Amino acid sequence: MKDSFEGSPAPEKPVSDGVSKKTGGKQKKFLANDQYFTICIYALIVVAISALIVRVVMTPHAVSSTVNDIVNILMPFLLGTLIAFILNPLIKWLIKLLSGPCRIKSQKVCKFTAIILAYLLVLGVIVICILYIVPQVVVSLTEIVANIPKLYEMTYDFFDNLQDRFPNADVSELQKIVDDILPDFVNTLKNFVSGLIPAVYNMSVSIAKGLVNFVIAIIVSVYMLTDKKDLKRSMKRILYCFVPVDYIPKTLEILSECNSIFTNFIVGKAIDSTIIGVLCFILMSIFSMPYALLISVIVGITNMIPYFGPFIGAVPGVIILLIIDPLTALGFAVLIFLLQQFDGLYLGPKILGDTVGLKPLWIIISITVGGSLAGVLGMFLSVPVVAVLRYLLNLYLEYRLEKRHITLQ
Repeated sequence: MKDSFEGSPAPEKPVSDGVSKKTGGKQKKFLANDQYFTICIYALIVVAISALIVRVVMTPHAVSSTVNDIVNILMPFLLGTLIAFILNPLIKWLIKLLSGPCRIKSQKVCKFTAIILAYLLVLGVIVICILYIVPQVVVSLTEIVANIPKLYEMTYDFFDNLQDRFPNADVSELQKIVDDILPDFVNTLKNFVSGLIPAVYNMSVSIAKGLVNFVIAIIVSVYMLTDKKDLKRSMKRILYCFVPVDYIPKTLEILSECNSIFTNFIVGKAIDSTIIGVLCFILMSIFSMPYALLISVIVGITNMIPYFGPFIGAVPGVIILLIIDPLTALGFAVLIFLLQQFDGLYLGPKILGDTVGLKPLWIIISITVGGSLAGVLGMFLSVPVVAVLRYLLNLYLEYRLEKRHITLQ
């Protein structure tokens, strides 16, 4: 019996399994199915994440080595991006200054002039540090090394005559402890301080070797700053290709807020730490404390690390001054305490505002994890990264609560 459809082509009819049949069932054609495609994508993502977790758990050292190799390869581009992030607010301010009070009408002239001025300002600060601050820091370290024997004798005499100063107190046990600990402590300090100068030299050699990477980073940052509009346009094209159109405005708003959190923290913390370092130098100079520049540089740099920075910066200064004069060390400790209170209660909130918004517990966790992964740089960058992740998590939680019609007070 012949098929009733034989001799006349039948129209294609899609079926549920994504396959269509043609005349007599002899030809089949695959039709794209968005539902099956989404399931496949989710399945691939789950498999990839599972494989990554297994890899990290089974061979953590190999994963860490691979990540370090990747970071080292991408370091010039990461550094260039960081430089662009730091200089972008300064360039915006210079553009407003040039187009406003300076009355330069051409936007291109304003932009290129602002970029050149920003790099010249940063270069000028670096040159000043190299010509004036670094030599004085090296001289201070050299003096400390040369004076360690004298400082040792002074400290030993202080504790040796402690009984004469306090005749009514029994300080024999304290003197015994000092006699046991002081030689090892001084030798350790001497080795540490002596190793700082070679460390500075080795660091200079490393910087010289990394000059090529630094030049690449500068080129990357210049490109990012000059072609910022093209980069934004490229980002929007990618978003419109992969993100549903209805979600694009909200996505752009979220990305802009993440950029604001990260940039404001880095720039604000740099300004805050510079002010604290300068104030420390001025106050130490007023009270005639020795090694004011060296200790102030340490305090300013370590203040870039949130929460732990003030304590890390105070310890070297207290140790150096404790060997010279315990009363001076006590005064320095009080000065740093008051300075950090001023920073935490007034200066920091005025400059940073609520940029981070992290509780101390999360700051401690982020600094600990960041420090273990990437050292001092990780301790600094971990806080704005965690702040951005916290912002994204809060948005997602608010979305889920709103979807379930739940309101929490």
